[in-house]
Amino acid sequence: MTDDDKQAGKGQPEALATFAAAARRDGRKPDEVGLDATDETAPLPASSEQKAKAATKVLREGVTGREEGTEEAIDALPDRTRDVSR
Repeated sequence: MTDDDKQAGKGQPEALATFAAAARRDGRKPDEVGLDATDETAPLPASSEQKAKAATKVLREGVTGREEGTEEAIDALPDRTRDVSR
């Protein structure tokens, strides 16, 4: 991993990716998943603005009970759990 990767937010593995890797190995975290992210465990790219808009819609819909376009906003975000090939 290069210093550029660490500065780009790829320094630590994403928690969900670490949990998924452990689940695929009967609850044991793989030795290759350490404190540094790999291509498989690096954070998925999404703009902070895009994540904030989706979160706002989720919260607003929860409070008001009205449809706010939550599903569409969430579906537009990258999601590691939708990749069924792993």
